[in-house]
Amino acid sequence: MKKNIKILKKKLKNYSYNPKLKEECGVFGVSNSKDAAALTALGLHALQHRGQEGCGIVTFDGKNYYSEKRFGLVGDNFNKEKVLKNLVGNYAIGHNRYSTTGENTLRNIQPFFADTNAGGIGVSHNGNLTNSITLRNKLVEDGAIFHTTSDTETIVQLIAKSKRNKTIDKVIDALFQIQGGYALVMLTQNTLIGVRDPYGIRPLVIGKIKDSYVFTSETCALDIIGAKYIRDVENGEVVYVEDNELKSIKPFPSRKVRPCVFEYIYFARPDSLLGGKSAYEHRKNFGIELAKENKIDGDIIVPVPDSGNAAALGFAQYLGKNFELGLIRNHYVGRTFIEPSQKIRSLGVKLKLNANKSTIKNKKIILIDDSLVRGTTSHKIVKMLYDAGAKEVHVKIACPEIRYPDFYGVDTPTKKELLAANKSNDEICEYIGAKSLDFLSIDGMYKAMGFKKRDNTYPQLTDHYFTGDYPVKPIDELGDDKITQLSLLSTGSSN
Repeated sequence: MKKNIKILKKKLKNYSYNPKLKEECGVFGVSNSKDAAALTALGLHALQHRGQEGCGIVTFDGKNYYSEKRFGLVGDNFNKEKVLKNLVGNYAIGHNRYSTTGENTLRNIQPFFADTNAGGIGVSHNGNLTNSITLRNKLVEDGAIFHTTSDTETIVQLIAKSKRNKTIDKVIDALFQIQGGYALVMLTQNTLIGVRDPYGIRPLVIGKIKDSYVFTSETCALDIIGAKYIRDVENGEVVYVEDNELKSIKPFPSRKVRPCVFEYIYFARPDSLLGGKSAYEHRKNFGIELAKENKIDGDIIVPVPDSGNAAALGFAQYLGKNFELGLIRNHYVGRTFIEPSQKIRSLGVKLKLNANKSTIKNKKIILIDDSLVRGTTSHKIVKMLYDAGAKEVHVKIACPEIRYPDFYGVDTPTKKELLAANKSNDEICEYIGAKSLDFLSIDGMYKAMGFKKRDNTYPQLTDHYFTGDYPVKPIDELGDDKITQLSLLSTGSSN
């Protein structure tokens, strides 16, 4: 145990984080459809923004399970008829991978599948377990053999180890042993299972197309296949489809839901529904509140595309200022902050953005972005605008200062690498080279989402990025006074 922790600390120390927050994974599952594999591939395509390292699908035909896993994008791997023909069956689950734990190898691409004494089970997991290292070491001591370096396999092992008779009871048995933020979609013999963690940190929704139920991370994955949105899976709820009937179990003690605030700020696709509104509407409202708090003089409002677009539009509309595309994004280079190659990442902004010189020359620019993590990207963008002839650049961030790391499935830097955790607002402004810098206040963020202000007694959201208020404390805490992203790696390359 001590040896694993020592190796893990070294891995974390040597890991080179990218300036932008990295997204979680996307999960999808469908029951009772002759087009199960094709629908899953389409759903994963809609969820591509949640992970681009790998993708996989597992199906069941009533007798056998079938699996296909690939590196890269869904459209590059599941667009061939012969691949989908290999995925036989009316039940399917799928997964888009962005790794927060485990090395980037084929064995770590989900869904995972295992045979148990109650039959086969496939698992797709979005999130991160905060006690995975502790559980893994105990399972190994008890004789378990692990084939991957992902925390998801811990869940599979716990299900297989359970002494319960029914599969659904085995799943619940495993759920009582894991901690963290997670959404699971699982497949057993003609049963589709969905699970959301007790605080509802990670998202999961229910849809229906004809007689088939769908469990997935976001409503945009329902839209692409023409499925009707039914409802969100509730926090701490286990839903499952058995004999074409949707059933529900709530095994955990009742808690108030606390979804991850960054689903609203950044992670969810703009057209996905969150709390009855699209993510786009929420982001416009963040921009409106930001404008109310920072009525600064400027010639044009410029977003950092594409993450700052909606907030910048709300900001511009509230102040009656011109919204201009002062930065042009190249959409054909891939999302370099997800690409694991450091050589590619080092090219940074130049690969993705270019200044629209005729629009910004001799202008006072109000630059809007959704967040500021390490500041290296912001520094490059501000310099780019000045080099293109901008008179002034004022940076406005449509969320509060990120002062604390995450360990529920979002790959953020350690606290010492978070700019706002170590520098004052004036110091950050000087570092990125802007004329001025302002962040949306925490109460302004809550107001934009329909709350009067943050409830300090029981916050409405998981907002630990800004407050340090973690709903689930980690068992696998590695630092003396800090919480870092956890990994199961003991060998191989960093994720």
